[in-house]
Amino acid sequence: MTIAAIDIWLVGVPLTEPFKTAHSVKDIQRSVVVEVHAHDGASGVGNVDPSLGYSKESVDDHFRMLRDRFAPAAIGMAPDNIHQLLATLDALDPAYLDAKAALEMACLDLTARRAGVPMTTWLGGAVTDTIRFNAWVGMLAPDVAARQAAGWQQQGFRSCKVKVGGDVSTDRDRVLAVREAVGADFAIRADANEGYVEADAAAFLEATAGAQLQLFEQPVAWDDLPAMTRLRQRAQALDVPLMADESVLDHASLIGILRAEAADIVKVKVMKQGGMLATRRMIATAEAAGVRCVIGHGFGLGISTMAETIVAATSRNVIEGVECVGPLKTTDDVVMHKLELSSGSVRLTDAPGFGVTIDPARIARYRLDSATIR
Repeated sequence: MTIAAIDIWLVGVPLTEPFKTAHSVKDIQRSVVVEVHAHDGASGVGNVDPSLGYSKESVDDHFRMLRDRFAPAAIGMAPDNIHQLLATLDALDPAYLDAKAALEMACLDLTARRAGVPMTTWLGGAVTDTIRFNAWVGMLAPDVAARQAAGWQQQGFRSCKVKVGGDVSTDRDRVLAVREAVGADFAIRADANEGYVEADAAAFLEATAGAQLQLFEQPVAWDDLPAMTRLRQRAQALDVPLMADESVLDHASLIGILRAEAADIVKVKVMKQGGMLATRRMIATAEAAGVRCVIGHGFGLGISTMAETIVAATSRNVIEGVECVGPLKTTDDVVMHKLELSSGSVRLTDAPGFGVTIDPARIARYRLDSATIR
């Protein structure tokens, strides 16, 4: 079995409303979708959703790299030999991990579908049959943020992330308003997206000491590990775990974070880490160091959401409340049945592969560019 053709689409799916973080404001999710076809008729799908501030290259860069270099190199290769595929792509260019992840996902999906087994089985088996999700609240006025968080709680969510990283007093008021709205039994994560300088991050920690934060995510610039280490020590005194996100790039960067003792928790994303297998290796490395993981990126389409959900379901080191909640923020998707996450959890199915199928009509509706490589 070898790869006969690869379809690549650049798509743009509208968001339900504009969403603001310390990195940007966006109202559309631009993503790359791939479908790999084998000579025997089997096929599999993958999808990545690069965003400003998270991925090193833009979504357009990844589309072009797949079209011009990676997909042509994959033609004729065996889709069930991921090690050989990634070695070939790495030899072409060591970067563009998101593009590599898209191809890896599609090849894994193809192989599992062909075998007639769910992806969890292909990856060694699920450790849970139900995955809970973490809701998101943007940089909103405190009263609006409070109402939104309370709404998530009423729908069945047990935790939410609140975006911060701007004015410390406004961020404090937003977090405290959310805490008052949801009560003590609801977990709150504060995510600064590198938006603070160290002094402001420390001030935010002190100002929200009564908020019982589940974690404080990436307060300062991704490459300032000394500041992360110092802030972690401050946060520990307040019983608030510090989480690294943008600082986590590849396996080497994870080792650097662990050696610097710069985080209590690390955030991983299948696209950013270069695929499901690489992400699982990084989760295992963190686990060996006694560091737990959060998984997910907030603006993914259905395929990438399933990939991260499945990685979470096959590891005991991933904290409850995965953050791959993109389908909650988009008005539509490119799959036949948009994932239903509104209750805050999903049960895994026995469907082969990822269990999702591309909808040609939706692909056509949201298509910005496309290519077929043979």
